[in-house]
Amino acid sequence: MSLTLQEANSIAEGALAHAEGLGIRICVAVCDAGGRLLAFQRMDGAIWAAVYGSQGKAAASAAFGRPSGDLTERADHPTFRGIVAADGGRMILGRGAVPVIRNGSVAGACGVGGGTGEEDEDCARAGADSIL
Repeated sequence: MSLTLQEANSIAEGALAHAEGLGIRICVAVCDAGGRLLAFQRMDGAIWAAVYGSQGKAAASAAFGRPSGDLTERADHPTFRGIVAADGGRMILGRGAVPVIRNGSVAGACGVGGGTGEEDEDCARAGADSIL
């Protein structure tokens, strides 16, 4: 079952609330299981590059069904490079996104950009956990 718009917005709100608590400015992207954008928010003062980072990490997390940071060590493997290239190069295999798993299947993912990799992943997880 895919995420609803209401769920995607709740995930984004959860990530933003966590970022506020950390005192950082982020962009948050929530995508469906196919990596297509459902909801997006950019906090005032967030760096513009985080727009792309949050979406790319969310797409990667949804595609592989695991946190995007788990993919970093394999980013230079020919198979992973090929998959990223076949998807148009938009996936980012770096820390900052987590999948939303429902009934054992990927329903979507939450990606965050703007903080450190750890801060981004913590915000993404807080967002995803807000609907579980």
